[in-house]
Amino acid sequence: MLRRYRTPRRSLLDTARCAIYFGRTLANPEFAILGAGAMGSILAAHLARAGCSVTVLARGKRAAQIENEGICITGLSQFIQPVRVVRDPADLRGDVLIAAIKGPDVRAILKLIPPEPIGAALSIQNGLEKNDLLSDAFGSRRVLGALANTSGEMLADGKVAFTRNAGIYIGEFDGASSGRVVEIVAAIDGSGVRAHANNQILSLEWSKFAAWAGMMVLSVTTRAPTWKYLKDPSAAKLIAQLAAEMSHIARALGIGLTDDSVLPVARMCAGTETEAANLVMRLGAQFEQSAPQHRMSALQDLNAGRSLEIEPTLGYAHRLALKLGVSDPTLEACLNLTQAIDKTQR
Repeated sequence: MLRRYRTPRRSLLDTARCAIYFGRTLANPEFAILGAGAMGSILAAHLARAGCSVTVLARGKRAAQIENEGICITGLSQFIQPVRVVRDPADLRGDVLIAAIKGPDVRAILKLIPPEPIGAALSIQNGLEKNDLLSDAFGSRRVLGALANTSGEMLADGKVAFTRNAGIYIGEFDGASSGRVVEIVAAIDGSGVRAHANNQILSLEWSKFAAWAGMMVLSVTTRAPTWKYLKDPSAAKLIAQLAAEMSHIARALGIGLTDDSVLPVARMCAGTETEAANLVMRLGAQFEQSAPQHRMSALQDLNAGRSLEIEPTLGYAHRLALKLGVSDPTLEACLNLTQAIDKTQR
């Protein structure tokens, strides 16, 4: 049975420490969550349950549902949590803004959020254009790198299935350790959503993107659970080819890849294509055992009739390749294919 939690009170000492560090007025929320889809709901509910002050931006039926019923989490966690909702981006306040929204109007929404209260802004969405969008809206000094190796799924009844909790990684782009990263990571990790500070966050973001690109393409073309296409030799070869092209773009920018991602992309790109495909298939066997129902968020969007996040992800990478003079035939073909799927399925 799901349990409805009441938000516990923080100690005055904890509250004062947060106020001193972020320089905020105590009336403002600590966390502002932009978007109440799967990941936004998982973070908002867990942080609120842990005693953090949280406001989430939601609209339409989702906003009304959270106001009336709270956020219902199932799967790895099972509880119902009340969370404050605002519908207008101009009403969103917080020391820490976490963007968990996708779509073509993200840039316009970010521009409507008052920048003054925000001490740090990060996005857990896929791709790398997200960092540029946050910098344009709030200034680059407030922006942190972040990625989520964590998954959830919005169910038809509005409940959110929490399906994977490997970790959210946050760090300064210059590699320095900072108090704000430590505070944010501690709050998220303490809420039950695993989080880690990382001093090579840009490398980690690119490594995740190099793995995500191929997985996203295969998820929307095969419409299969993640483990099935990862284990398939032809699909694994395509994922390896895309990872290699992503590594060439990253190298042109002076960014190295690591194995600390969903896929060991550094090893994949250092060896032969056959060796890389074998590593992908090995991960598929692990997914089959540990997360057989896992589906990429892109596939969830496709099945729900929502637009796919192609332009800020694959499109962004292709534009970078053109600008840098990097050959990317596989990426360009997959970009055209997924764009066609996106346009024709709606």
